Amino acid sequence: MFDNNVFKENTCINVSENGQITGFELQTNITYYRGIPMSMIEYIRVAVDGVEVPSESIRISVDQQDWFTLKEAETVTTYKWEYGEPLYIRVMQEGGLSKGHHKVRLTVATRTAYIPVPLEGIKERDVVIE
Repeated sequence: MFDNNVFKENTCINVSENGQITGFELQTNITYYRGIPMSMIEYIRVAVDGVEVPSESIRISVDQQDWFTLKEAETVTTYKWEYGEPLYIRVMQEGGLSKGHHKVRLTVATRTAYIPVPLEGIKERDVVIE
């Protein structure tokens, strides 16, 4: 139902710091009709070419300034992921994604005030890293 909001098209890119590729990044939209604090993100999973990345390697941000591990985000109530604004997901992986074609699957689940179970969205895309 919410899968079209997950994994914004053409957002999967390698990221670098000080000239070194330190990982890759993608964006998602919220799978709900309104904003939530980051602490209401139930889980985020990323798989590349059928291999799930460790959750400890995932960082998230609403502003690309302050980044949180998924464990840290469990207590982050002062940053709100607003409807219509992307959540930036960064996978810390030396060298990022290799050049060429990859199948990247993103799973995002959030908790909400009115629904007793997490809302989950899954989207897999073919991406090309140049």
